[in-house]
Parts: sequence; structure tokens; C-alpha cells
Amino acid sequence: QVQLVESGGGLVQAGASLRLSCAVSGRSFRTYNMGWFRQAPGAEREFVAKIWRFTNVTNYADSVKGRFTISRDNAKNTVYLQMNSLKPEDTAVYYCAAGPVGGSSKNTYTYWGQGTQVTVSS
Repeated sequence: QVQLVESGGGLVQAGASLRLSCAVSGRSFRTYNMGWFRQAPGAEREFVAKIWRFTNVTNYADSVKGRFTISRDNAKNTVYLQMNSLKPEDTAVYYCAAGPVGGSSKNTYTYWGQGTQVTVSS
């Protein structure tokens, strides 16, 4: 059983930074592509960032490019999302996801965390 647990969310003012963490149980972390998604109230869950297994190649949604950075620590079975210059429109529940496919579509991930709330005030 693979479990993902996010942490690091909170309430911040516009322009602030947060770092989200996602701890993954199990021995196969390094074989998973990892992604971050977010879902605002009344909206669909949308892609934020992803990082490939083995190569650590990253990809970002245009809305966060240049402000957010995804990284992973295979020794700690953890993926991070560093969020800088936060905007009110970044307010959402942030989810991490894992899977052997793991693209920009939420349907390509096998495992999901419960989410962590990020609220950015203006």
C-alpha cells in the first residue's frame, strides 16, 4: 500500500512563500513520476508541476512557471513544491500524486494524497 501525506500548507499574504512536502511510503518512490495538482472551490483539479523519475526532468503549468519549483529527495521518499511570489489565485487544496506514468493529466497518476490547503490573501 502506497500512502502520500502532504504538509506545509497554510494562510499567507500575497507575495509570500510556502514549501509543500509530500512524504511517500513504500520502497518504490524512486520509480514513480511525481506530480502536484491543485483544486480551487468549484473548479476542476488542475496540473501544477511534475518531476520525472530517474532524470528529475520537470514541467510546470504556465500559471506557476518561474514562481514554483518541484524537487524530490529519493533518500527521504519526499517530493517538494517551493512556491514563491504567491498570488490570491494560487488559493486551492494542493495534492501530490505518484505513478509510473505520471504526466500532466490527473488520470495518469495512480496514488494521491489527501491534500493540503493553501490560502493566499490579498
